[in-house]
Amino acid sequence: MTQRRTGTLYVVATPIGNLDDLSARAAQVLGQVARVAAEDTRHSSRLLGHLGISVPMLSLHEHNEAARVAQLTQYLAAGEDVALISDAGTPLISDPGFLLVRELRALDYPVVPIPGPAALIAALSAAGLPTDRFRFGGFLPARPGARRQTLETLRERDETLVFYESPHRIAHTLATLGEVMPGRHTVLARELTKTFETFLSGTPAELGEQLKNDANQARGEFVIMVEGAPPAVDSERREMTAGALLEALLAEGVGVKQGAAVAARLMGGRKQSWYARLQALKEN
Repeated sequence: MTQRRTGTLYVVATPIGNLDDLSARAAQVLGQVARVAAEDTRHSSRLLGHLGISVPMLSLHEHNEAARVAQLTQYLAAGEDVALISDAGTPLISDPGFLLVRELRALDYPVVPIPGPAALIAALSAAGLPTDRFRFGGFLPARPGARRQTLETLRERDETLVFYESPHRIAHTLATLGEVMPGRHTVLARELTKTFETFLSGTPAELGEQLKNDANQARGEFVIMVEGAPPAVDSERREMTAGALLEALLAEGVGVKQGAAVAARLMGGRKQSWYARLQALKEN
């Protein structure tokens, strides 16, 4: 008796903007599978229509992924091949699919990657920042406090930091970056592979000003890349440096408020903390 063939899940990378970036292999797989699981079926149906492909689709997103696992497992058990795609780029990279792939691998179903576009790799390749080591943080927390806390835990990392960000939060994120990592060289990649693709570079504060002065630069999807921290200075030397800086600022007649801003920009940390230290030093 011939053993029944099980289906294969193909994890297919799709274009992040320019449709010509879809590989011939990806198009072939999408045209041959029995059905496609897509993050947003309305969005992905346009891609399949562009390719002239008509195939049953079902949604798989962060809110229904757990419920879809059993359903997709049944399709595979029946011998159907299924393609998993996200709205753009490589599935599972800040997109749904992890629960499904983990479960299918545990059940010993074949899972085959069809590589292609990924925004973070495209951005890094053209940013001019070190790429031998990098840390991908996905989307930073939406809440200001949590966002700051996350960035503070990464402040001393010496590898390139990479984040995704949306247009309605980009200004806030750059402002927080400017407070936590002032002076750090940062590259902003916007609308990758699309008509208005842009790379901007500078400090977080400088980038914030560029977006403020040109509303068009604040539109679209962003990849934020931040250079790693410089070689660590031990805490004793850092404290000596900070103390010398504060004394020099007061000796030059710099006001406490302005001095706090200068210290925060050069040494990092919150202006309020530097203000308190300068005020105490001035009084004593």
